[in-house]
Amino acid sequence: MVTQAEARPQVERPRRTGRAPGRVTAFRVALTAWLGRPLASFHLVLAVFGLLTVLGLVMVLSASSVVSFNTPGFGLYTVFFKQLIYVSVGAVLFWVALRVPLARIRALSPTAMVGSILLLMAVLTPLGAELNGTRSWFVLGPVSFQPVEVCKLALALWGAHVLVVKKAVLHRYRHLLVPVVPAALLMFALVMLQPDLAGTVTLGIVLVALLWFAGAPMRIFGALALGGLAGVALLAVGTEYRLDRVVSFLNPEQDQLGKGFQAVQAQLALADGGLFGRGLGQGPSKWNFLPNVHNDFIFALIGDELGFLGCSLVLGLFAMLAVVGMRVATRNIDPWIRMVAATLTVWLVAQAAINIGYVVGLLPVTGITLPMISSGGTSAVVTMVVFGLLANCARHEPEAVSALRSQGPGRFGKLMRLPAPDPYKPPKKRRPARPSAPPRGVARSTVDHSRRGAPDGRTTSGRVAGGAPAARQKKTNRGAPRTAKGGRR
Repeated sequence: MVTQAEARPQVERPRRTGRAPGRVTAFRVALTAWLGRPLASFHLVLAVFGLLTVLGLVMVLSASSVVSFNTPGFGLYTVFFKQLIYVSVGAVLFWVALRVPLARIRALSPTAMVGSILLLMAVLTPLGAELNGTRSWFVLGPVSFQPVEVCKLALALWGAHVLVVKKAVLHRYRHLLVPVVPAALLMFALVMLQPDLAGTVTLGIVLVALLWFAGAPMRIFGALALGGLAGVALLAVGTEYRLDRVVSFLNPEQDQLGKGFQAVQAQLALADGGLFGRGLGQGPSKWNFLPNVHNDFIFALIGDELGFLGCSLVLGLFAMLAVVGMRVATRNIDPWIRMVAATLTVWLVAQAAINIGYVVGLLPVTGITLPMISSGGTSAVVTMVVFGLLANCARHEPEAVSALRSQGPGRFGKLMRLPAPDPYKPPKKRRPARPSAPPRGVARSTVDHSRRGAPDGRTTSGRVAGGAPAARQKKTNRGAPRTAKGGRR
């Protein structure tokens, strides 16, 4: 008796020739394809810029509510409205930096360098104002301006221009160091006279980045490191409150209610936030528990209100900025654009690393702000200009230039009225100058001296060992009568 199961035909399942791509593989393929697009770097710079701007405004609004309550103005929104005005000005300058051709910016870099040095000199005069123990501000009513922020950008643009022009002779120390290092040292001296430790450190970062990407030898960085440590130690010992910061960094628990109060409260705010934080606007650290929470220590408030996830978001954005900035630098073929993009990226990322480092207790407090997030007018405006330059550099990648000139500016380009970038044209190589003919009437001693150095008896002036010019001897031989066999007598 045949059962029903045995009566069914046995059909074998087809074997899988290959495993179906999973979600991770599909995402990786899609991401690789998107990163291969001509304007991927440009869109990434815009994304990082937009996220940091929005996050910075939100956190300044949350962190400055208590400080604004005691400040005359708009009540709880006094500091926020002031920061919003600076961000609006920075947005306009971001558009200008994105739209102006990079060749024109490079041509104006020497003028910007001279102007920034003059501003540093002027701020030391009665024209400058003293705030927080440093004479580093110009104050015009409710508006304040710090010239050292502009000096960082001017040094990056002008230093890259000089080093690219002298690229062929950078193997000599004289051409590598002069005039970039003397101009930077003049800036250091003027900033240290204010005195401004944070400005000195960030200027040093810009100088080191320029020399690094120019290919300077390691011994120069060792000398700069020793000089930088000596300058930082001099500034730290020169003022009492900076010396207290160094002492509290070495042992913050020794005086938790005095010198180490700020460092201890910052770490407590980070610890109390946990994984998800207390909630936006609910952090107790801004209620006079943490001084300068809306400025230098805003990262501690992020950990208090947004928790570990909020801190990871900030770290991820700056890590993405580092990757995208170096991507822009490596994908360009213009050496000036490559050096500028890399230097500006190192500047912003290193400044963020120093700020986060002293908030978490890894570095002594230096007063360096967190770019695009801390409250600060001049810092926010200059940082937005830097992002505009990075976006402009991203539009000058060879593939981006080809796409923008053939397919048009796109939606964002039409909205912002951005012109098509010009392709890179390498500078024309100069022809070597021809050696000039020797002057007539050369002394016999000079001729004899040149003969001794010539291995074959011929001198550089075209003379042979006999003393008569070679051309004259040849002409004389031509004029000699020929013999019957075609030879010369």
